[in-house]
Amino acid sequence: MESMKVAVLDLNNNVPNEGMRCILKLIRNISEKEQLELTHTVFDVRGKSEVPGLEYDIYISSGGPGSPMPSNEPWEDAYFQLIDQLFLHNRTNGQKKYLFLICHSFQLVSRHLGIGTISKRRSTSFGIFPIHKTDDGQSDPLFQNLPDPFFAVDSRDYQLIEPNWQRISELDAKVLCLEKIRPHVEYERAIMAVRFTNEVFGTQFHPEADGEGMLRYFMKDEKKRQIVENYGEDKYNEMVASLLDPQKIGLTESVVIPGFLRQTI
Repeated sequence: MESMKVAVLDLNNNVPNEGMRCILKLIRNISEKEQLELTHTVFDVRGKSEVPGLEYDIYISSGGPGSPMPSNEPWEDAYFQLIDQLFLHNRTNGQKKYLFLICHSFQLVSRHLGIGTISKRRSTSFGIFPIHKTDDGQSDPLFQNLPDPFFAVDSRDYQLIEPNWQRISELDAKVLCLEKIRPHVEYERAIMAVRFTNEVFGTQFHPEADGEGMLRYFMKDEKKRQIVENYGEDKYNEMVASLLDPQKIGLTESVVIPGFLRQTI
């Protein structure tokens, strides 16, 4: 059986979450379906400053809590050095390395590459929302099998807005998705997905989220109380209904990261 090595970059900073479980489950599922040995190693980037070298074939960098703005945290330099090395490797080698960036990681790398403005939102975006494709998103292979709009878990206090089109053009990157249409507010819609290169892809939403696990998570008394207190009971009931709908996040989970992993194969 052919084998490939996956580095999972955990940016959750030791905060309990469902994202890592979902990422590892998707890796195992594709390994079984494609008859491919996908061995993975988890690196605690923010908690222990663990960053891999270039010995892996695939890199998946997780979401996480906290601010993606510049800091003096010791892990940041090593993390961005790895990102730069992956881009350089792909420019100079025929055998490519693949990188998928989720939410917090997407914001960090977007800031690092200068493709737009990272700013704090006026209020937290938390829920299951429609994501709208751009013209480039309509034709991107990772989104072709999703409707427009499709639905995804969105959980963030920050956003990527004000695209730097000159820098995006220099990188030959493509803006693929925007956040939900909000005609009642004047704020610019955030960029929700970017293809940085053929090998590097990122989303500001959570494509790894699965309905079953998220539903189990939301049914916990403490989590339910937290959501109801912060967002109201109507919001809670709406999210539970969306988690039960197989055409919403279940569809997104089955298409985006599995499609990325198949692309690397």
